[in-house]
Amino acid sequence: MIETLKRADFAYAPFFLNNEEGIRNYTQSLKIMENTLIHFLDGNNSPYSGKKPHDLEARINELSITSQKGETFESVAAELAEFVINDSMNVHSPTCIGHLHCPTLIPAVAAELIISTLNQSMDSWDQSSTATFVEERIIDWLCNQAGLPEQADGVFTSGGTQSNYMGLLLARDAYCKRIWNVDVQQQGLPADSKKLRILCSEAAHFTVRKSAAQLGLGEQAVITIKTDSKHRLSIDEINHQLKKLKEQDLLPFAIVATCGTTDFGSIDPLAELAEIAKLNGIWLHVDAAYGGAMMLSHDFKASIKGMEAADSITVDFHKLFYQPISCGAFLVSDRDHFKYIQHHADYLNPEEDEAEGMVHLVNKSIQTTRRFDALKLWLSLKVVGLDTFGEMIDYTCHLARDAAAMIDDEAGFRVLNRHPELNAVVFRYDPEGVSAQLTDQLNKQIQQELLNNGRAFLAKTRFNGEVYLKMTLLNPMTTLEDIKEILDEIRILGEMFNMMEE
Repeated sequence: MIETLKRADFAYAPFFLNNEEGIRNYTQSLKIMENTLIHFLDGNNSPYSGKKPHDLEARINELSITSQKGETFESVAAELAEFVINDSMNVHSPTCIGHLHCPTLIPAVAAELIISTLNQSMDSWDQSSTATFVEERIIDWLCNQAGLPEQADGVFTSGGTQSNYMGLLLARDAYCKRIWNVDVQQQGLPADSKKLRILCSEAAHFTVRKSAAQLGLGEQAVITIKTDSKHRLSIDEINHQLKKLKEQDLLPFAIVATCGTTDFGSIDPLAELAEIAKLNGIWLHVDAAYGGAMMLSHDFKASIKGMEAADSITVDFHKLFYQPISCGAFLVSDRDHFKYIQHHADYLNPEEDEAEGMVHLVNKSIQTTRRFDALKLWLSLKVVGLDTFGEMIDYTCHLARDAAAMIDDEAGFRVLNRHPELNAVVFRYDPEGVSAQLTDQLNKQIQQELLNNGRAFLAKTRFNGEVYLKMTLLNPMTTLEDIKEILDEIRILGEMFNMMEE
């Protein structure tokens, strides 16, 4: 038995960090991977290699997934580079401007190494120790930045989907307790819960409907409100809908205000919605996954005025905070609301631990095992600094305004949001004398060809049934000259595809 343990220890040692051989292997492996990534990134300004999806799938199908006896890290890293890394989206490219998909800050990337190596689990204090208190400090700072009251609290999440779900979960259960004195955790939904309604703009994130379905209310519980000319929720329309719901004996319990819509980056009138929510006894959840970063802005912070009156807030850090995926937070104005998701397990977070002052963050989360993602944000805030964070965010917002103005001045282009609130620009190659149907086809072809030739990655979307292109200008390394060159390429491609159609 002793001999077996010695042999096992010898065989396994290079793969673990509690011995000299393992630490040596760790150092060598990191150096190999560092060189592999540098080879991909150094001088690479293309957003993508251009390979088609079916070609990539065929290549990946050639890749062996396992090894019976194990291979050298160097040989596997070379295979990884050839089959995976070299054909990955390059989010660091200044022309990778399609989705809400940011380049990552170097301090945050370094933090990922610490997070993965220490492998803390944030559900209980005895799995995370100091990490628990770091997260708590960061949450306190975020609540303060958002202008929330002293009793506010929060927790790190995987992102907007989880945070929006939590906001509506707490809103639902708080309403059921207040109106019907029903503890949904223990008793389930009351019979009248079929009358519950959620109001949001027609441009709200799809996770509002998804959450309603998962919460047992059904997508029919979501009432979408028309948007105004700036793609923001219409105050007149929501007041009209609230009046109708009252007449129909239906029960609006939550308003979801969007602080940065996915397509246009539009910000709903937060202060006015806060007043409406307060007047009607409705929970206000602000989905600031995109626009929450304006709390660090020097020039545009006023755009999120009213967010401080929210009952709950979604903030994503893997967008305009430049953090590696995934990294988000869910904030509440009153920490007492977390009681609606608390469960105690003797083996994890027994109630007596609370009485003794031990902090178990699982009490505030719908996740159990959870990464120490707060470290990424902390290291970034410390190394980059708030001044530079604000400057980066402001630069991208000013860039979007300049880009929208430039595109609007170009013949053969049409911009939908001429005055972007954040840093998204929605536009269309729209040559004179070409049918709407053919113009749709041209914009699809242009978007695909820009990606295929590795020139640029723009997203495509639809508005009023028509196809549009979208620049999401998160990258502070993107310049107006980059955008001018993309427009020139779009014009060339559009003319070429138009001639081919003729």
